[in-house]
Amino acid sequence: MDSRTQAARMRTLGLAVLSTLGACRAQDPGPGDAVEVRPAPAPAPAVAETAQDDDGEQRAVAAGAGLIGRPAPAITLTTIDGQPIDLGRLIGKKPVYLKFWATWCVPCREQMPGFAEIHAKMADRIEVIAVNTGFTDDEAAVRAFRQEFGLKMPVVIDDGRLAEAFNLRVTPQHVLIGRDGRIAHIGHLADARLDEALRAALADGGQAPAASPAATGPDARPLAPGDLVRDLSLTTGGKTVALGGVGKPSALVFFSPWCESYLAESRPATATACRRVREQVEALAAKGDVHWLGVSSNLWTSERELDEYRTTTGTKLPLALDTSGAVFRAFGVREIPAVAVLDAAGRLVRVLGPQDQDIAAALAAASDQKTGGPTP
Repeated sequence: MDSRTQAARMRTLGLAVLSTLGACRAQDPGPGDAVEVRPAPAPAPAVAETAQDDDGEQRAVAAGAGLIGRPAPAITLTTIDGQPIDLGRLIGKKPVYLKFWATWCVPCREQMPGFAEIHAKMADRIEVIAVNTGFTDDEAAVRAFRQEFGLKMPVVIDDGRLAEAFNLRVTPQHVLIGRDGRIAHIGHLADARLDEALRAALADGGQAPAASPAATGPDARPLAPGDLVRDLSLTTGGKTVALGGVGKPSALVFFSPWCESYLAESRPATATACRRVREQVEALAAKGDVHWLGVSSNLWTSERELDEYRTTTGTKLPLALDTSGAVFRAFGVREIPAVAVLDAAGRLVRVLGPQDQDIAAALAAASDQKTGGPTP
């Protein structure tokens, strides 16, 4: 499947119509109350039962398979309005519905009106939180999106901790945490499976709360210029390679294989930057005086899709999938494309963002950098 097919598939994902609202009760049932569960309406055959829809759902379900039934982490979130939300304090009180999304994500936009309506009708019974992935987004774009859709629920921009905790792999990705604090549902579609998970959460009278993992603080600060890169490696071509300290300057190109195609409509400036950086890097890499590695985000990407990207673009650059997102977090990369330039000793010289044009100058600075002892 090439990049254009991937883009078409992602555009069609998430078109299933929310049927949850018709099944919601006017009041939250108590532990001894009978719960009426209406059969979910049959989805429209032309929308919800397509291979494209199933692909996103399968990715989300596979990503969450090992999390279902486990206690959710007791993370404290901060909304874009500065309000703290302690997930740990909600355990035993009400279920929590986290929806991961991005402003550039077409199915996220298509699902958002239904998501807003769920909050309007269920906010007293379920804590509904909109979690922007923080990937190729910024607060200004998130605020504009909130105003466009009239979102009233708390809005959070993830710093990477939630994506790691809930194994984020697609957008949108739904995470439902039961009143007992255990993860009850992870999915992609706003379909009958999500409806059933919400109904079950409402019907749950409250089991004994699960012991949540210890509260997780923010990641250590990202690497800064002058820092020595340690204990970071990725696998490319079946071999594990250390990042930095390879005896000559090195450059890590952070990207997503769908950037040039999928974002051409929803975020054209980013798509253009991805193509520009790819073409510049290909020309620079041909000189052979720098060790290059393409580092792909794990969002909407598998090893198979990296192979397809190699074929489609004809790139000769070694490519590696940042499966856990640890390398993106270590370098503080939240936007693509980005290029991290390291000197021969493995010290970070600079991280260039989407609008930076001077990759060659940064490489020259890395070549001129004199090696010495580790940076404290």
